[in-house]
Amino acid sequence: MTFFKSSALLLGFFLSTAALAADDATAKLEQFVENVETFSAHFEQMVIDAEGNLLEEAEGEFQLERPGKFRWDYQEPYPQQIVADGERIWFYDVDLEQVTVKSQQEALADTPASLLSGEVVPAEKYHIQNLSSDDGLRWVELTPKETESNFQAVSLAFDGDSLQQMIMRDSFDQRTRLIFSQVQENPTFERNIFSFTPPAGVDVVGDSQ
Repeated sequence: MTFFKSSALLLGFFLSTAALAADDATAKLEQFVENVETFSAHFEQMVIDAEGNLLEEAEGEFQLERPGKFRWDYQEPYPQQIVADGERIWFYDVDLEQVTVKSQQEALADTPASLLSGEVVPAEKYHIQNLSSDDGLRWVELTPKETESNFQAVSLAFDGDSLQQMIMRDSFDQRTRLIFSQVQENPTFERNIFSFTPPAGVDVVGDSQ
């Protein structure tokens, strides 16, 4: 479930940033979220502890559509899915044959994802700054001003106007890093891509109604 939670938080945070005011530190971010309504990419995900040790790796495909819909299809190291339809989030562990469903609002409460696309995100809530780098990417870091927040910072990297990487640092200094490739901006998705129906025979935990 570590990958599930990390992915949901990062993607939800990305969806929430559309209303940030532009300045030198957020111009790339605002330009991207203003122009991109749908997004798809292959992703590589790494979870790294405070000492720099690699804890977990995964990869797969994801799609998003504002407002508030996204889908992660994990392919490696084992198949899992996260589907957010705007009201509920479905977590499907294929090997365990179990689906966990939660209210999207409740599941992302008190996280960077609690303010989803379509909601105003006051710039007063975050310290926003450009980060220097030597990797050819333009990095922006957002840190919460609220001292009780359960994350320390979220950093986003752009190559031109395209989102290439995201890193979330939590309150334990653990980092979840996403690297995107095969990026498509504003693709047309199949009609039911963000709908989820539990497969026959699997256990369903939570309110699916």
